[in-house]
Order: sequence, then structure tokens, then C-alpha cells
Amino acid sequence: MARTLLPLVASLLLSRFALAAPAVSASAAASDIAPAPIASVSAAASSPAAAASSGAPAASASAALSSGAPAASASAAASTGVPAASASAAARPSQVPSPVNSVIPPSETAPLASDDPNGVLFPPDADIIPVPQRGATGATVIGPQNVAIDRQNPDLLAPPTTDHGSVMNAKWPFSLSHNRLQTGGWARTQNKDQMPIAQTLAGVDMRLEPGAIRELHWHANSEWAFILKGSVQVTAIDTNGRNFLGNVNPGDLWYFPAGMPHSLQATADSPDGAEFILVFDDGGFDEDDTFLLTDWLSHIPKEVIAKNFQTSISAFDNVPDQQLYIFPGGRQLIIPLVYDPRADPVSCILVPPDDNAQPPASPQGKIPNPFTFPLSQVKATQHSGGTVKTIDETMFKAATGISALEVTVEPGAIRELHWHPNADEWTYFINGTGRVTLFATSGTARTFNYEPGDVGFVPRSWGHYVENTGNSTLHFLEIFNSGLAQDVSLSQWLALTPPSLVQQHLALPQDVLNQLSNFKKKAVVVGPQ
Repeated sequence: MARTLLPLVASLLLSRFALAAPAVSASAAASDIAPAPIASVSAAASSPAAAASSGAPAASASAALSSGAPAASASAAASTGVPAASASAAARPSQVPSPVNSVIPPSETAPLASDDPNGVLFPPDADIIPVPQRGATGATVIGPQNVAIDRQNPDLLAPPTTDHGSVMNAKWPFSLSHNRLQTGGWARTQNKDQMPIAQTLAGVDMRLEPGAIRELHWHANSEWAFILKGSVQVTAIDTNGRNFLGNVNPGDLWYFPAGMPHSLQATADSPDGAEFILVFDDGGFDEDDTFLLTDWLSHIPKEVIAKNFQTSISAFDNVPDQQLYIFPGGRQLIIPLVYDPRADPVSCILVPPDDNAQPPASPQGKIPNPFTFPLSQVKATQHSGGTVKTIDETMFKAATGISALEVTVEPGAIRELHWHPNADEWTYFINGTGRVTLFATSGTARTFNYEPGDVGFVPRSWGHYVENTGNSTLHFLEIFNSGLAQDVSLSQWLALTPPSLVQQHLALPQDVLNQLSNFKKKAVVVGPQ
């Protein structure tokens, strides 16, 4: 009975596995499948008696077929004892999916990028009510709307379709920072409290009236500065007792290493005094957390102060009981020789700092590497779409912890696609309007819009660009928490990579592939076509 039932059971099992064979297995054998199964069937059918007499278990034959072996393997399996009826069942064309339709072209591993238009929908000064719509997506606003804010942020209101995922806010207008008002000026701060993505750099926008003084002080962090308007006279000493005095004008810089005591005073070169941007290499920096001369002495017993300076306590009777921070300086009272306080007003005259002033002679000498740098006198490098000035520790010897690029981008041009491998970027926009898309890996990207007075931030190695979206020159600073300014250019990278490898990634037209050779040197700022 067993000898009689065995071929029948084997036939049923083989038929079941032939029907369930996956399409991928069939397609693997498809390249030369046409005559092979017929040959296998013939081979199996030519020796039914041998198959039956061998007593080969049905499980072995089933395993051979379920492994997806090609036709030659099927023939071998049949010769070891697969019944002819089983081979015939496995060879029925109607029971095997067509292998030709199952082949996936190797190039179609991902869909092609969309050609949807993703330009800026409207300029910030457009006299319109902006709506969150792009193409067929979105809808109008029917609730309350802050029109002014929406006009300034068109790519947040109606994001490009290329934006995806969640990226932390990378824009902060100084206009939203709390302002500390003093007699003689003001200061407002941006740090990680306002923009949590900026963990490594923070900034201060400060204004001094003519002659006003930012009092003698020092910080736990390094300080880098760029003059926006007016002129400032700075003083400092180092740990060796060497001193320094210098003047900085619009577009110039200063840098003080962490812990170095210094002062700032606006000159009278401009009737408006001075305004400047300060950058610190710590995202948690707060301008209120500064070591101030008057603040310190007001919290030291006068007996100790007198002992330190080897004089009497009375010499310090006029020490303020709290910090001055910013205060009017460079003024002298004019009091008549015959003075009646009830009738004669007291007037002042402005005595600004002398542009030719020199520091007191120090037996230790002067600081060898100046703490100021005349960036305004450096000739910018011209590119097809704008200009760039690079300033780092190779030029500004004292600035060992912070470097920068001063960039202009003309209308229709773009600061090319790039990233910075060695540092985070703190960006300050001076003139014009622009937008930046941050690429943060894993398909995550977000676009931000910027205007004068705005701060941006780009974490190290994040891909980005800066596009001029207005009708005037875009002027901004890229500031890095490294003594060296470095970037990797996307176009230069592709131009210096074997063309066949680039082609396999991007499938570029041949003429575009040929044009990549034009980018073997960095384009930096690319002009419009």
C-alpha cells in the first residue's frame, strides 16, 4: 500500500509548492527559462520507473523545487526520484507567474524629484494679504492673522514642497529681543533662550551715543565684533601686562580672548555715535552676565580696596554703589567762576576720545597682535553673483576662536550650496532680503526668510544656501566658532568627482555633465543665468 500511495502523495506536494513558488524565484530563472522546463519534464518522464523504485522521499523533491532552483536543478532533482506526474504539474505554464513582468529596472530605486515651482510667493513689502497656499494645497486664513509677520516669512506660511520633517527655528529678529536701555545707549541679546538651535554662538546688538562708554569689563567667553555704523575706541590689556588702544570704523573688527579686560567708547566721528554687533562663542551667553569694574568694587569692602591700592578709604568715596554698564562719557562740566546755582544753568561740552590717543607706557610693552582689524580696507573677492571677504586667524592673528565671511549677493544670485565641516554658523543680515533652506539629513529640510537685523543659525555640516529674494544687494555676515573659515562646495565636489559616478547618481544630461568642469574652483556666489 505504501509503495502505491507514495507517488500520489509526492505528486500532490510538488503541485502545491509549484503553485506557491514566489515570483522573485521565477524571475531569477527567467533569463533562460523558455526551453529548460520542457527538457526537465522530458528527463523526468523518461524514467518514471526509476523514480518510483528509488523510494526518494517526497520532502526532498519538495525542498528542491521550493528553493527556486533553475531548470537544470529541477532536472537533477527529477533524476533523484521525483515522479513524472509531479514534474508535469510543476511545469504547467498556467501555474507559474510570468517572470518578465516581475523584473524591476535597477535605475528605478526611487521616484524622480518633483518639478513643482517653489519660488518665493511674494516679497516682504508686497501690499497683499498673504495666504497659506502653494499650488493646489492649503487654504485661506479665516481667523485672526498677523499680516506683517506673514509677509516677512512667506516660506513658513506656504513652505516649498521640498521642505520636510521638523527643523528647529533658525531665525531670530533682534527686534524681538528685550532691550536694556541706559543713559548713553542700549543693548539687546540673542542667545539659545530665544533660538535653542544656536547652542554654540550668541550675539548682542549694542548702541553707544557719541562719547558714551561701555564700562571696563571682561567676559568668560571670547568677544568678536563688527562695526555697523560710526567709530569706536577700544582699550585692553593681556595677562602679561601688555596694553592696547585702537580705533575701529564701519566694517572693521575687534576681538578679545576670554577673560581679557577691555572697554568700548563711541567717538564723535559720527553725530549718531556707533552701533555694532558682538558675537560670543557660547550659545548661553547673556550680556547681563558680565564682569564689570564698578559692579565688582561696589561689592568689596572699602578697607580691602584701600589696602589693595595702598591708599586711604576716602579715595574711593565716589565709587558707584552699583554697576554703570553704559554711561555718558567724554563730557566736561562748564561752571562759571562766579556761579549762582539758582540762576546759572550748568552746561556740558562733549570731549570725545582722541583718535590719536596712545595707551599709557607699559614696562611690559604693547600687545604684539592687535585686537582690532581693518576689514573695511580689505579688497573683496569678486564672483559672478557677488563678493566675499574672508577673515580668520591667518589674517587676524589675535582672533584664534572666531572667523567670518562678509558676503554680498546681487539680485537673482545665490550663495552657492555648501556646508561647513568644522564649525557652526551664526549669520547676521545687514541689508536686503534672502532665504535659506537648511538640510538636516534623513530627508529633513526647512526654509527660512531673512531681513535686515535678523539672525540665522546653521549647525555644523548642515547643507544650505543663501538666495537673494529682493531687488537690492543682500549683505550679510557668516560667523563661525572656529579660527578657520572652511566650507565644502557642492558644485566643486561634483566637478572633481569622476563624471561616470556623478552620472549614475543624478542622470544629468551630457551637456550639464560637461559644464561641471567650470566649477573645479569654488563659485562661492553664483550669478543668475
